[in-house]
Amino acid sequence: MSRIVYVNGEYLPEAEAKISVFDRGFLMADGVYEVTSVLDGKLVDFDGHAKRLDRSLTELDMANPVTMDDLLAIHRELILKNDLKEGGIYLQITRGAPADRDFAFPDPAETPSSIVLFTQEKNLANAPAAQTGISVISIDDLRWARRDIKTVQLLYPSMGKMMAKKAGADDAWMVEDGLVTEGTSNNAYIVKGGKIITRQLSNDILHGITRAAVLRLAKEAQMEVEERGFTIEEAKESDEAFVTSATTFVQPVVRIDEAEVGEGKPGRIALRLREIYIDEARKKAI
Repeated sequence: MSRIVYVNGEYLPEAEAKISVFDRGFLMADGVYEVTSVLDGKLVDFDGHAKRLDRSLTELDMANPVTMDDLLAIHRELILKNDLKEGGIYLQITRGAPADRDFAFPDPAETPSSIVLFTQEKNLANAPAAQTGISVISIDDLRWARRDIKTVQLLYPSMGKMMAKKAGADDAWMVEDGLVTEGTSNNAYIVKGGKIITRQLSNDILHGITRAAVLRLAKEAQMEVEERGFTIEEAKESDEAFVTSATTFVQPVVRIDEAEVGEGKPGRIALRLREIYIDEARKKAI
C-alpha cells in the first residue's frame, strides 16, 4: 500500500503529493521542521515538539497554517492511515510559494505558509546501535549562528554525516572555539566520575526535546548533571559518552575519532537513561 502523506490540507498517496517549484522551502531553505517519534502507535513528547515548532516559527516571523489542535489531529490521522506502530512523523512548514522567486519575504496575507507531513517506519526501541554503541568523528562547526531554530538548512549537517561515513564512523560531533556544540542531528553528552556533562542551552545548539526529558529523568534518578561546554579531548578521556534525539532516544557513543571511550562499549549510565526514557515515553505517549 502506498504511503499516505499530508500536503496543504490533503491526504494523498505519496506519488501524487506535489508542491510548487516556487516554494521557498525548496528555493531558499526558508522553512522549519519537527520530527515526532511514534511508539506503539502513539506520539512521544508531542507537546514539546509543538511548542518548539511554535518558537521556531515565531523566531522567523513565519505564520503557522494550522492550529496546534489541528496539528495533533493530522499526526494521529497519518498514524491511522499508514498503520504506523513505530517510527516517526516528519513535519515541515515553509513560508509558502509566491508567484516568483525573490529574496524578500512574500506578504503572508497573499502567500500562505505550506505544510507537509509524512510518516517513516523505524525500529526505535530495539535499535541495534543502542546495544553496540556508535562511533563519531570531530569536525569544525560551520553552520549559521541560530542553531536554536529548527530550520531545514541541513546541508552542513548532511556533509558532516558524509564525512563520518567516509571516515568509517557513524556520525560527527561539531566543534566551535574548542568546544563541542552538538552532533549533526543530536545533542552530545559525556559522563565523568558519574556526572553527566552536556553543553548549556543557547543559540549555539538546538534545544532538544529529548534532551530536556532525559536531563529531567536523570535528575529524578539522583544523577548529577552539569550543563557546560566540553572539549573533544575531555570527551575522549571520559568514562562514557552518548547522544540524544527524537529518533535515537539515548544512544551510547563508544569511539571518538581514534579513541575508545571508557571501556569501548555502551556505558551503564547511558543504558540506564535509555531504559527509563523509553519506559516513560511508552507511559506518556498520546
